[in-house]
Amino acid sequence: MSQSNQFALMRQRRFAPFFWTQFLGAANDNLFKGAFTLMVTFQLSVSWLPPEQAGLVIGAAFILPFVLFSATSGQLADKYDKRTLIRFTKVWELLLVLLGAWGLYATHVPTMLACIFLLGLQSTVFGPVKYAYLPQHLRPEELTGGNGMVEMGTFVSILVGNILAGVLVHVPGVGPHYIAWGCLLIALLGVLSSWLLPPTPASDPGLRINWNPFSETWRNLMLARGNLAVFRSLLGISWMWFVGAVFLANFPAFAKQVLHGNEQVATLLLVIFSIGVAVGSLMCEMLSRRMVEIGLVPLGCLGMSVFAIDLWLACRALPPVTADAVHTLASFVQAPGHLRVMVDLAMLALSAGLYSVPMYALIQLRAQPTHRARIIAANNILNSLFMVAASVIAGLLLVAGFSIPELFGLLGLANLVVGLYIFLVVPEYLLRFVAFVLSHTVYRLKLRGADHIPTEGPALLISNHVSFIDAVLLMGVSPRPVRFIMDHRIFKTPVLGWMFRLAKAIPVAPQKEDPGTYERAFQEASRVLREGEILAIFPEGGITRDGTLQAFKGGLMKILDSDPVPVVPMALRNLWGSYFSRIDGPAMRTPFRRGLLSRVEVVVGEPIAPDAARQLGAEGLRERVATLLA
Repeated sequence: MSQSNQFALMRQRRFAPFFWTQFLGAANDNLFKGAFTLMVTFQLSVSWLPPEQAGLVIGAAFILPFVLFSATSGQLADKYDKRTLIRFTKVWELLLVLLGAWGLYATHVPTMLACIFLLGLQSTVFGPVKYAYLPQHLRPEELTGGNGMVEMGTFVSILVGNILAGVLVHVPGVGPHYIAWGCLLIALLGVLSSWLLPPTPASDPGLRINWNPFSETWRNLMLARGNLAVFRSLLGISWMWFVGAVFLANFPAFAKQVLHGNEQVATLLLVIFSIGVAVGSLMCEMLSRRMVEIGLVPLGCLGMSVFAIDLWLACRALPPVTADAVHTLASFVQAPGHLRVMVDLAMLALSAGLYSVPMYALIQLRAQPTHRARIIAANNILNSLFMVAASVIAGLLLVAGFSIPELFGLLGLANLVVGLYIFLVVPEYLLRFVAFVLSHTVYRLKLRGADHIPTEGPALLISNHVSFIDAVLLMGVSPRPVRFIMDHRIFKTPVLGWMFRLAKAIPVAPQKEDPGTYERAFQEASRVLREGEILAIFPEGGITRDGTLQAFKGGLMKILDSDPVPVVPMALRNLWGSYFSRIDGPAMRTPFRRGLLSRVEVVVGEPIAPDAARQLGAEGLRERVATLLA
């Protein structure tokens, strides 16, 4: 999918009405929530809701329904047609903003807070439908682009809602009235767009609803734990929302207390943050080569930490101002040191987009279709728990005397620790990151035939063996984790050996040299295939010393005789002569011997059925790889 194809989805009925429905819903939530927060922070005097805590309390009221009712919402999304559910939630939203309009006209804070809670409940029901809808209408290679568009739309809608809130709340006397009418208009447009959605059949119509939210919440979390890669991705996304919740909730107080700005400055911070996430989300499609590229996740995580810590340092370096000074939008932009603050916020948000979109796409791709919505519900439960925890922890730290910039700096440091933990527990992220970096710096990688790699079920990948980095590149082009059988000697290589042990590669030795290691390798290979995973082998038995394709060893047929599975031939082209090849004798002696971004190519052939592969034999399969090389 090219970058233009990502936007081409906006011309298709299967995506465009859904995009605008969710866009308008998020805009409405943020218009009402943003206006309410700004009113309490800058205009109203409420004894039980101090200005510095307003963002956290209002955010917690919106998030609480996600904790309590996401499990029930996930069941509804799996059991019923998703178009019907979306239409229901949009009519519900229209009724809720009528209540909110009364609260705005009467300036009745309890009513507005209650409306925030009910809008959160409406969003709770919509959430699982939102992310379970996409895999039913998008092809696997469209998921990253589609999710990027949705994330971009969500944060642009946050931006639109908060800009409108910031502008309208300033109108003397009638600002709340304009906000009320704006919410009603947006809700009505959302109802109209939902009526254009295509049918989206139930994925599990026979499901019996468990109306106990507590037992069902536990069951959903256990259901998500059934796939560790998916569950740990849920935790990763939830951590991102922990970080995001602290930033978004504290922007009004940050603008007022630290940057000495007015409401327009608070809105500008939200504008910068939202545009940053939108740009990062769209960049995922451009960088991913039509794949669910989870190698972007560590890059995004690193960026979040670097720029959060630098934001803290930038605030420390700001020149002192008088206590009663208040920056307008123009004076804030021109003041010394504020450019660095804005750049840090933008880059932090861009990194968050790179971090979250691949995780959402991976969950949708690997979750079982029959309970995908319940997995998304588990995600919403975890997200909301993490955001509530963020509100509580941030509030306690602020009460304990930490400043808002110090809070941001602590988050940056904590993000480094959490990221390191996630990437060591789920090494696929780290390995794909290494492959991503290699294919965008040392190599300029071209991939052909990616759709030939099965998205489910066992398969055996076979490829020529040109360099020490072949396995990393093959990991990087597969949409699923790959287990490799590799020569036991490569595990003694510094760095690469650690990396392949992290990837749970299977060491194999010649039978005459080490019969125990030989047998254990094939036993583990059989177990991998029987569990429905992808196994990869370099059938030549070693890295080529002259650049030519060698004869295939007997281990290939031993695997197929034990476990007949589809065979996917692959070819690594133009790697001979690179730093990691043996063109000059021992490899890895002359760094960048072909310069940066040297062209390499991975070509994937059509899968060969198990019986056909066994009939072809080792020599016939070698010819298939040779054909791809030619």
